[in-house]
Amino acid sequence: MKITKILVALSFLFAVSTAQAGEMTVNGSMQATYQSEIDRTTGNPLGMDKEISFSGSTDLDNGISMSVMQDFTDQGGFGDAKITFGNVGGVVDIYVGTDGSELDAIDDITPTAFEEANGSGSGTYKDIGGLAAEMGIGVKGTVPFLGSVSAQYVPKADGNGDADGGDDKESSGDTSPSVGSAYEVAIKTAMGDLPVVGSFLDGNTLTLGFAEEEVGTAANTTDRIEATVALTGTIGQFSYGYQKELVDEGQTAAATDADFYKIDTYGLAYAINDDLSISYNVTEQSQHNIDADSSFKQETDAINIGYTVGGITLGFQDASTDNANMVKDAKDDTRTISVKAAF
Repeated sequence: MKITKILVALSFLFAVSTAQAGEMTVNGSMQATYQSEIDRTTGNPLGMDKEISFSGSTDLDNGISMSVMQDFTDQGGFGDAKITFGNVGGVVDIYVGTDGSELDAIDDITPTAFEEANGSGSGTYKDIGGLAAEMGIGVKGTVPFLGSVSAQYVPKADGNGDADGGDDKESSGDTSPSVGSAYEVAIKTAMGDLPVVGSFLDGNTLTLGFAEEEVGTAANTTDRIEATVALTGTIGQFSYGYQKELVDEGQTAAATDADFYKIDTYGLAYAINDDLSISYNVTEQSQHNIDADSSFKQETDAINIGYTVGGITLGFQDASTDNANMVKDAKDDTRTISVKAAF
């Protein structure tokens, strides 16, 4: 028994000899909600959400850091996971894994006191960030004047990387030969840092994003395209933002017509004090779809209130949607109360 303990101790010592002392952290949140819906029959109005993730990190002798993250689904199963090599060359971070996507991270970044306009389920909208569940390799860094730049490449956008190759050190099976690779790029520029005009634009941030995904490898098909531009900023206690998103779902078969969506989002928030804020948020979506009436827009208007006290955030949203789910004259109005805490 003593020999075994010594061998274990020695193997651990040699395993970490090229690294500094590491650390492990646990993060997450817990949320309880009550939601009433006027326009459709529902069941129990009570809801809940919980998130938990484990992360560990260490500093290597060459100045590079290495970290790992694993989160869990609401049902307790493994969710996203990512390994990051930080400060590579003293310039960039490089990661491998699945943890959202660069465009998913900038989907609706307009300010809100509680939730985005349809964040509590009023209406259904197309989103950028279609690579959120894909296994890819990414890089993040800072470019002078341009700001933070991040990009990700997915060799096979079939949603199978983390479930197979991502967890057993080998490539995944070819579960979907009809799809190909994908990439995405996001840029966030603090406009106050721009030469010449920066002094006039201080307090504003310009965010750009683009993604292309090969959803069909057959001849005469087109890729899925996502693009977004957002301008956000603050003046005193006011925060404001406008974002435009474009989603072309691409052609998965030759001689078909790709559905195309345009989404406009507005947000205006006011911080009454350090604990209490209110916002007005709007999301509009138009579509090009030869199989459906495209002469109207889906629109959600929402009033949000957020109040933080003793580590708990209380949220309220009253949201109203016209032409819900891109069905003409359909309504989907919701009222949501939330109690949330992070740890």
